[in-house]
Amino acid sequence: MGWRERFRARLDRMFPERQFMVRAEGRISHVRISQRAQVAVAVFLMSLASWGGFASVKFLLHTQIVAFKDDQIATARLAYRTLLGEVAEYQKKFNAITREIEENSVFSSSLREQSAQLQKNISTVEAQLLATEQERGLMAAAREKLRTQLVEIEGNMQSLASRNFTLKGNLTNVENDLQTALAERNQALFESNNLRRQMRETENRLASIRETQLESVRQLAERTSGFIESTEKVLQIAGLDPNQLLASSDSKSRKGQGGPFIPVKYTSPASEDESDPIATEMEVLSRQLSRWESLQAVMQRVPLAAPLATYAINSPFGKRMDPLNGMWAAHYGVDLSAPKSAPVHATSIGVVTFSGYQDKYGRLIEIDHGSGIRTRYGHLDKAMVKKGDKVVFNQVIGLVGNSGRSTGTHLHYEIMFKDKPKNPMNFIKAGRHVFKE
Repeated sequence: MGWRERFRARLDRMFPERQFMVRAEGRISHVRISQRAQVAVAVFLMSLASWGGFASVKFLLHTQIVAFKDDQIATARLAYRTLLGEVAEYQKKFNAITREIEENSVFSSSLREQSAQLQKNISTVEAQLLATEQERGLMAAAREKLRTQLVEIEGNMQSLASRNFTLKGNLTNVENDLQTALAERNQALFESNNLRRQMRETENRLASIRETQLESVRQLAERTSGFIESTEKVLQIAGLDPNQLLASSDSKSRKGQGGPFIPVKYTSPASEDESDPIATEMEVLSRQLSRWESLQAVMQRVPLAAPLATYAINSPFGKRMDPLNGMWAAHYGVDLSAPKSAPVHATSIGVVTFSGYQDKYGRLIEIDHGSGIRTRYGHLDKAMVKKGDKVVFNQVIGLVGNSGRSTGTHLHYEIMFKDKPKNPMNFIKAGRHVFKE
């Protein structure tokens, strides 16, 4: 006989099923108390008795407990005062970051307005260039027409000269023919002078238009150069080489093209032997606009913002003492302190390439921003995106947590360029520089 059967038999002897008869208003009813109910009541009574004994002992030890609690209260008060000091310091940092965010927002609006104005100026100059090209074509056609008319007039004059020799044989009509020839010659000379004057006016007008066009192109080129220098300065502050970044971006976005090389010969209307300064300036402007457009496309993917609205730096980028084993180690990111479940924002547009759990990082999200740039967000409490999702700037992608190899609640933030770690604080500093200008 096993212990379960013996325990069951003893339980049946101690708590047999009982029935009570209750009579009320002339009716008799049976009340059945099951074995489970009796056991539950017995357990309750035993628990009540145990609690009474515990309360008695607790009451006897009350004096010692009160003294111990007083010590704990004193320690808690000291910790509270220390915490108040830390809260005041965090409040100062929060106010400073809030002012920086407001300044960033103002400059961002200004930058967007400047970009819109630049696009508007480019459209205006392109329209002017198109109109000038059309007008120059009309002027060239008019000049050719005037040259043709001048050749015809000179031919008429030669024809008149030959007629003079022919009229010598006819003395009777010489005088009339001479008068007619003189009148026609004078008319031809007048028309020739008039055509030459019109050609000079047309050439002067073309020269004036070309000067205006050249000045407009130069001003636009100077403004574009200024925008390019400002953008490249931001990338250099972030620790990126603009040429290397653009080369990485162009190698992925370049489309298949080909065919034989046939150089285009450009002839200036003013002089066929001299190089056209407008063509030269337009070539420079075209290169600058192409570089500006490429930089703008790349800047949209560079993570220049912080992943948290408010934070403190627990561990910077680079060499540090490992928090778990106390040995020197390389730290390829920054640890940002924030409350648990604080929202983590995507620092730029991109595509999620990993969303899951890793031993070292805990719950991890990795985003590919293109141009060789990737960001990582580790030790998350919750991931709110999955692999393959497209994210936009400032989108909430997860919540701050303490998963993986971690000693407390924080966010581990990394930036990689061509699989090489970069200091994220340089990118955040560069973003602040952009918004302050």
